Amino acid sequence: MSTATLADAAAAPQAPPEADGVAPRAAGQGAAASTPPKRSRAPSRERTFGTKVAGQPAFVLHSYPYKETSLIIDMFTRDYGRVALIAKGAKRPHSQLRGVLQTFQPLSSSWSGKSELRTLTEAEWVGGMLPLEKTALLCGFYLNELLVKLLARDDAHPALFDHYVATLNQLAHNEPATIVLRKFERALLKETGVAADLTRCTASRERVRADLVYVVDPERGARPERATDSWPRVSGKTLLDMENEDYQDAATQAQSKQLMRFLLAHHLGGAPLNTRQILLDLMQL
Repeated sequence: MSTATLADAAAAPQAPPEADGVAPRAAGQGAAASTPPKRSRAPSRERTFGTKVAGQPAFVLHSYPYKETSLIIDMFTRDYGRVALIAKGAKRPHSQLRGVLQTFQPLSSSWSGKSELRTLTEAEWVGGMLPLEKTALLCGFYLNELLVKLLARDDAHPALFDHYVATLNQLAHNEPATIVLRKFERALLKETGVAADLTRCTASRERVRADLVYVVDPERGARPERATDSWPRVSGKTLLDMENEDYQDAATQAQSKQLMRFLLAHHLGGAPLNTRQILLDLMQL
């Protein structure tokens, strides 16, 4: 499966925002992609639409054809979060941007403009990271799909950006994907303000006990299981292990996989994750 095919397998992210009163759309496509479902989240951080930004660490999450020679880039930046940029002429054969705007490549990016869709003025590859290959490449596209669907545009998440870089490095060095992905999923929910407390029982307000079995309410947190529960059942030990980022136990790996799949589905409003399904089919993550 080619890199382009894998990238297209990700669910379509938000429709590109308007630039100067013109609504961009992908070439050859019909209506713009639907807006991700609403979800509970922490109040947005202050959003800044500066006129010029220079030398911003960034990664390309996704790109869309725009007119004949340009691209709309969905970019994850360290200090400005997920931003939408138009890369004018990037599809031209001799464009300096053509070979630079690739996923999983660390970039130094610059842009200008006051609208939600700003203009990319420069992008340089900064190097220092191994490329993703085979299963690690699929995992990378899964990370990007999560970021596109769960991060609001122009919300800064510097800690999550650093975690993303560390996760790409871990995948490139063949660290266990089942553990690396669980840590990133949990960090993403924490950073976006929707992570339930896994260490405190909501019924008793006491600390979760390792020897009891719980379910996790996505909006409230852990509580003891009930006979009528259809939610994933997890041991208290698994919840405590997840909070401590300790996934060495096989039972913790299995139960955390089911729990994170359930929590992500809730916060995505049931929207499917295409790359997740590919990963499940290939390696039963």
